[in-house]
Amino acid sequence: MNDTMSKPSCPGTLYTIRAGDTFFLLAQRFGVSLDAILAANPGVDPNNLQIGQVVCIPAPAPPKPECPGFFYTIQPGDTLSELAKRFGTTVKSIIDVNPGIDPRNLIVGQKICIPERRCPRGTVPYTIKQGDTLEAIARKFHTSVQRILKENPSLDPKNLIVGERICVPARND
Repeated sequence: MNDTMSKPSCPGTLYTIRAGDTFFLLAQRFGVSLDAILAANPGVDPNNLQIGQVVCIPAPAPPKPECPGFFYTIQPGDTLSELAKRFGTTVKSIIDVNPGIDPRNLIVGQKICIPERRCPRGTVPYTIKQGDTLEAIARKFHTSVQRILKENPSLDPKNLIVGERICVPARND
């Protein structure tokens, strides 16, 4: 029996069931999840596959791109220029690690990669943690809040962002 007519749009490949096929084995063979195959074939009983039956094998999900930094969720009013300044990087670097991003049309809720900032000589990288204050960070690194702010001019001391990477100056002499 040929079900091609009942599957006009398949987001992947139409496959004809052969002897011994199961959705589990097809998932392994095609590198997709069993759930994805089940979702792409809502009218098919996975426990009663018939030889010659045509099913949809969805395309594998594209691999998640690596982020050489951290993911940030776009907030109302964000611009790439403002984000680059805030996180100590460049607009070009943000665009380079987010292929397909439209810099003129950021979408609130959209997750983008912010590339990791490189700290200059004489400073060490530090990632803001829940509950951190600049005073506590300064004490931990035997430096001053003023020196931290000098190295991180876009840092808002009253609004530290968990996960943000800053550069902390080496110990005061």
